[in-house]
Amino acid sequence: METPADARETFRRIAGNIGKVMRGQAGGIRKLLAAFAGGGHVLLEDFPGTGKTTLAKALARSVDADFRRIQFTPDLLPSDILGVSIYEQKEGVFRFHEGPVFSNIVLADEVNRASPRTQSALLEAMGEAQVSVDGHTRKLAELFFVIATQNPVESHGTYPLPEAQMDRFMLQFSPGYVSAEEEVAVLSAQEKTHPLESLEACATLEDIVDLRRRVREVRISPEVKAYIVALVGATRAAAGVLLGASPRASLSLMRAAQAAALMDGRDFVSPEGVQEMAVPVVAHRLMLDPQARFSGLTGRTVVERVLKGLPVPA
Repeated sequence: METPADARETFRRIAGNIGKVMRGQAGGIRKLLAAFAGGGHVLLEDFPGTGKTTLAKALARSVDADFRRIQFTPDLLPSDILGVSIYEQKEGVFRFHEGPVFSNIVLADEVNRASPRTQSALLEAMGEAQVSVDGHTRKLAELFFVIATQNPVESHGTYPLPEAQMDRFMLQFSPGYVSAEEEVAVLSAQEKTHPLESLEACATLEDIVDLRRRVREVRISPEVKAYIVALVGATRAAAGVLLGASPRASLSLMRAAQAAALMDGRDFVSPEGVQEMAVPVVAHRLMLDPQARFSGLTGRTVVERVLKGLPVPA
């Protein structure tokens, strides 16, 4: 892959493959691929039946890489995620058996249903690409991508993700409902079999690793960097916000904007690319004042207000 046009073609191929299953979700697919190529992780939060799990599976099917799904439940243990050492009686030694986190793409389904102790087992893995088990540090795969899902309407038996863990997700977005016409197309597509069953890989592990390298090579001017920092910094002083976005948010926004530029076949980041990715990258990281939240203020509203008030670099 030598030019931005080549990278755009790889993105187009993967997005088109996922689009065979996810009708009317072009925006969500674009955000998912931005995080995938940007080296981050994604949190999908939406109502049941909107395609969160299907979107994750479609990405996994589109890339020839290892994929594991973890169904989070209240009785799930950290060892169920990381792995466990088992005594091999014949050899007289303990042998480590890797958990599902030792895969390329991991789907953490309904992540907020597990206990905080189990949720935190993902924290080191997502932040450091390694896990510590039995006093040993074990590196994860070069390509390691977590897609977590959660249902925002059911609170019984759930454990809200703490701010530190929310900050580990590069992007958070909701697939949302599709139009009536697209929903009819979904019914037709699944009338006899599910499209996932016939979906084949259209990209290799090496293609994705190369995409991630190319994302980091996308140029970003000092003015656009300053724009990102000003945007993120403004959330810390915004009305109704108890805790604004951290410098990690600035870095995530830069990476997402670089990925968006590459998806469009450009080798530089534009202010428009930053604006496109600002809400999904920054909004979920904000801790709002309870009174402001009850008044209807959301992280999305805060970021949109900040964007309107910032001068855009020429």
